[in-house]
Amino acid sequence: MLDAAHGAYRFSNTWTGTVIIVLFIIFFVAQAFRIPSGSMKDSLLVGDHLFAKKFAYGISTPHIPFLEIPLIPGTDGHIVDGDEPRRGDIVIFRYPNNTQLHYVKRCVALPGDELFVMDKNLYLHPREGDEYARQTFKGYELVEIQGKLWVKNPYEKHHPGIHHDAKIVDNGLYPAEIFNFGPVQVPEGEFFMMGDNRDHSNDSRFWGAVPYGLIEGTPWFVYFSMDDNYEVRWDRIGKTPSDLEQPDTLKRAVDERIRQDADDYELY
Repeated sequence: MLDAAHGAYRFSNTWTGTVIIVLFIIFFVAQAFRIPSGSMKDSLLVGDHLFAKKFAYGISTPHIPFLEIPLIPGTDGHIVDGDEPRRGDIVIFRYPNNTQLHYVKRCVALPGDELFVMDKNLYLHPREGDEYARQTFKGYELVEIQGKLWVKNPYEKHHPGIHHDAKIVDNGLYPAEIFNFGPVQVPEGEFFMMGDNRDHSNDSRFWGAVPYGLIEGTPWFVYFSMDDNYEVRWDRIGKTPSDLEQPDTLKRAVDERIRQDADDYELY
């Protein structure tokens, strides 16, 4: 037993052993990502560098780093299925229209859920039905429409990083999906994703729900963060997504957005 352990230790100190260990971690445990756009403000900011928990929703098919070529062709995106994302989770996934790109958004609806957007407000009818909506979304506004209970803005109380931009108005200059969308029912095996920066997010409203096979993981923690002025955001380092939604950290994120985004009319 000791000889085997000693041999494994010596192997881990070789170049081959080191490469195998690093690739194992990247493929199955954690992978580094940088947030490149503002679609998840105020929860995740441009310049946040984070580790993704790769095993949160099963084990996705490993890809060759940088080339993004699957090592095991012919799979449905996962070599081991796991839990599905929950409503409100922040999810990292491959963009359905270009699977070499990774996106990060919040899961707002599960397979079988129904949803629509009206006047920028999100309405959700969970697949479990009206009684589930009453019990699970206590404190949220419930609206009855055509015999169904819909939860209005079902995540904003628990995820205060979600926000709207008052200067984006329905004047014909912006995509109609920002203001009104649906109703739709999320297909089986797919998940509806939206950015927390709702009026600037290119998300499932524009290109549809995300198949489970494209889901890679969830943000684990921020290991580094730098703003547009190349100043380190020390208060964000080591924080998990739930930590980033705490009042002090969130306030600094909101203040930064207000300073920087006065002239931001982009969709990303």
